[in-house]
Amino acid sequence: MKLCIFLTIGLVLGTAFGAGPKFAPYYDTTLKHPDLQDVQAKTGLKDYTLAFALGGIEGCVPSWGGQFPIDDPEILAPIHSMISQGGQMILATGGAAGPYLEHLCGTPEALVQAYKVALDAVGTNHLDIDIEANINLDLMNTALAQLQAERPDVTVSFTLMVQGEDYGVTLSLGVDVLVSAKNHGVRVDIVNAMCMEYPKLISTPTWGESIVNAANSTLYQMKEIWPEKPDAELRSMLGITPMLGRNFNGNMFTQQDANLVKDWSIQNGIGFLSFWSIGRDNGDCPTGAISPYCSGISQTEYEFSKIFNEFNLV
Repeated sequence: MKLCIFLTIGLVLGTAFGAGPKFAPYYDTTLKHPDLQDVQAKTGLKDYTLAFALGGIEGCVPSWGGQFPIDDPEILAPIHSMISQGGQMILATGGAAGPYLEHLCGTPEALVQAYKVALDAVGTNHLDIDIEANINLDLMNTALAQLQAERPDVTVSFTLMVQGEDYGVTLSLGVDVLVSAKNHGVRVDIVNAMCMEYPKLISTPTWGESIVNAANSTLYQMKEIWPEKPDAELRSMLGITPMLGRNFNGNMFTQQDANLVKDWSIQNGIGFLSFWSIGRDNGDCPTGAISPYCSGISQTEYEFSKIFNEFNLV
């Protein structure tokens, strides 16, 4: 996954999913940074989206970032510590870099097994699929339907790239994914719009307002896919995930934008918030660098986590 794009399939969030995280920022497991105990002590935050379970040289065998075994004790120790304190984890597959399990697993049965191994290693039932490349939708959604049939508690969320604030998520890597999931009988718990790296309309005053526009456009798309669902349920299925601070295309997600998005999400009963990423939630490079270790803007430590955590406490 690139620093900014997510497709989520499988989170138990808010009312639509039952008891699950409403706010769970992305944590890049391969960086092993920041210390989750430190974050928890300073913010109270215990819930995270873990990026990314991928394939590797062994093929259809899940590993962290395609580099570290999925049962790596150094990676899992802080994660399990959060779980022991009541935290909930969302296991994310896919991303920008790959290699995708959804590419390397040649049959639905093999992919189901890979999902099970990764979920069990973490100790969670929440699965997030970040789709940033073309995949075999029939194979993936057959596997997801089978996984939910065998494990009804598994939640599935899709994190999808936004094409534009007046359009919503992309067609082939967004709408087509959701239509295929519905046709295969997958229960889609969250449609997580990656609100980053798309062009803001000149007429839209702020990036935060652009993100709200993109969220509304995604809701219109969801209504076309699930016309039988009431609007309140569709809003509870929507997730919003920006990239903190400076984005690659020059847009900047500021504290003002975070408060606007958080307040709008509370007022409209949105199901889930996240951001990329907890490792960037600090002001260590305020002069504009784009780094996995800082936001590129002036901010206090974990300032965005504290803002979004207000949504988690509603």
